[in-house]
Amino acid sequence: MAEHATIEYATADGNDYPEHERTYAMFTALAKWGTIGVAAILVLMWIFLL
Repeated sequence: MAEHATIEYATADGNDYPEHERTYAMFTALAKWGTIGVAAILVLMWIFLL
């Protein structure tokens, strides 16, 4: 049988927390404004299509 070697994982040196926080802030901002945009579209549809 073949020998089973240890698995090597590619790892980065250190964590880039400032970039992680910027990415999370952008995600939450887009989620908030996307929700507001969809709500606005629904209100406009309610007004103009009834």
